[in-house]
Amino acid sequence: MMAAFSMASMTDVIFLLLVFFMVTSTFVFPTALEVNLPEGSEQSPAKPATRVFVDAEGAYYIALPEADLAPVAPDSLLLAIEALDDSTRNLGIAVYADSAVSYGKVVEVLNLGAANSLKMVLATRPTANTPAPHTQPEQ
Repeated sequence: MMAAFSMASMTDVIFLLLVFFMVTSTFVFPTALEVNLPEGSEQSPAKPATRVFVDAEGAYYIALPEADLAPVAPDSLLLAIEALDDSTRNLGIAVYADSAVSYGKVVEVLNLGAANSLKMVLATRPTANTPAPHTQPEQ
């Protein structure tokens, strides 16, 4: 009987695990999307629960309440919006479109919301001299 332990098979296992984790780590999507918003002078105090992102390449992403950001095909965006429950519909949808996106892409998203009677808010970043949004006191 041999009292020595061969490490050759252990290095093979470690190498396979390393390759597996390197390959699967490229499939992880970030939780936030870098979008360069255009500037706007009016700011809304409303905080919509659902967010639709349009990045600089024109790809669509949707972030539902308590869910991660998920890519959506252009023809599936309508299905994702129609699938919202009533409480989410009442809160509205914020559209985060990159400033490099054509105006037509933004209008397409806004038209989908209008066709489903949803309140849509176009997200912008405040200009330097924009006052903070004020809320109406509840009565």
